[in-house]
Amino acid sequence: METEGSFENLLRWAADRGISDSVDKESSNSCLGRSLCVSLFPDAGGRGLGAVRNLNNGELVLRVPKSVLFTTQSLLLENEKLSMALKRYPSLSSTQKLTFCLLYEIGEGSNSWWFPYFKHLPQSYDILATFGEFEKQALQVDYAIWATEKAALKSHTEWREVKGLMEDSNVKRQLQTFKAWLWASATISSRALYVPWDEAGCLCPVGDLFNYAAPEGESLDIRDVSSFSQHASSGGDMTTDELHEEQGDTQRALTDGGFDEKVSAYCFYARESYKKGQQVLLSYGTYTNLELLEYYGFILQENPNDRVFIPLEHDIYTTSSWPKESLYICQNGNPSFALLSALRLWATRPNKRRGVGHLAYAGSQLSVDNEMSVMQWLSKNCHTVLSNLPTSVEEDRRLLCNICKVQDLQIPRGLGKMLSTYGGEFCAFLKTNGLMNGDEAELRLTGKVKHSLDRWKLAVQWRISYKKALIDCISYCTRTISSLS
Repeated sequence: METEGSFENLLRWAADRGISDSVDKESSNSCLGRSLCVSLFPDAGGRGLGAVRNLNNGELVLRVPKSVLFTTQSLLLENEKLSMALKRYPSLSSTQKLTFCLLYEIGEGSNSWWFPYFKHLPQSYDILATFGEFEKQALQVDYAIWATEKAALKSHTEWREVKGLMEDSNVKRQLQTFKAWLWASATISSRALYVPWDEAGCLCPVGDLFNYAAPEGESLDIRDVSSFSQHASSGGDMTTDELHEEQGDTQRALTDGGFDEKVSAYCFYARESYKKGQQVLLSYGTYTNLELLEYYGFILQENPNDRVFIPLEHDIYTTSSWPKESLYICQNGNPSFALLSALRLWATRPNKRRGVGHLAYAGSQLSVDNEMSVMQWLSKNCHTVLSNLPTSVEEDRRLLCNICKVQDLQIPRGLGKMLSTYGGEFCAFLKTNGLMNGDEAELRLTGKVKHSLDRWKLAVQWRISYKKALIDCISYCTRTISSLS
């Protein structure tokens, strides 16, 4: 069990290895205290890093030497036998190799150089690959359910491909299980940071304590869409790979830290000016809520980069040159630039499309009748999607409130009575977790049930955000129609 004292040991270990939140070379019993401190932020990510003084935008706030980063390279340089074993499995991805290395080194226990850091890694994660059948179905939306199935299948396939290597390397038997692999791969997925010499990235002691903040301002896709529309309207054809390359360049520019070859260290910078006591946040780049759930195990209530997708007719995709992933509804309910452009072009008679294509790609309305037709179609389809989902957003909000009440329950004695009054989806939850016929005296929130409850809550929060965006889109369409009438 983690204690405050043991966490202080981690900070002392980090300081001894050169991790510091100060540019000065002063010695200290802790790697923090000059710019940052570990604090609890219950409503904003839990444990994170807070400012111990006023920090300026762009100021260096933490430096982690390369020698402390946990990478495949750092482990193999010290273990020739392990390096030879990995060479016998050339088809493994860089992420599989790093995940394997983590399990191997975890198996070394207190003999591992990184043992003080490993002790403080989370014991469980809520990424999509960990969702059970009940939690998966609780997402309700087809593409979210499919993403969950895909993530789980990927994890299981990668584990099977590495089993032989783990056996050859004498990894401890309990660390060869799929459960252990899922934990290790979730650790890499949610905590690894980019380094230029390894696609899998690195684990960065202390540096991975920063909580996430979405990039401010206009969504990344809008800027990319603008360049795409200029290219398309001028007669050029931008390939999907070219668009993704542009997105990747912009994404890297949005991060607040990176490996600096000049000082051979991972350096973190204040993304804005912070007052003393404020949480210092890190932007990993632009992610939708579903992507945050898939890779990191959380969502944001206000995420300017969130995207909601609805079923579109095949002709809408083929009429324009927009990539499918750019045809979405923003979290605030506004249709994306690309979606509006595609719908305007699709709603135009086929023999007229060539003549107005440049206007559609530039984001211009084609006519009042065309715009009203687009708004009516979009509003109708949002209504259809909402009506086909098993619960309304109001029902989901009541359910979420009840889940929070169960999580806050301190005395197990009242759990059975509370759950029996909720009914509905709670009955399925009880049945899934083997609690339907349990004795009231024995009914309690075990660790397994609590984790399932946490993931269920995330699923409900995600589907509320999805439905709210559709409701807001209907309002957007209604306002637009009213202004055109």
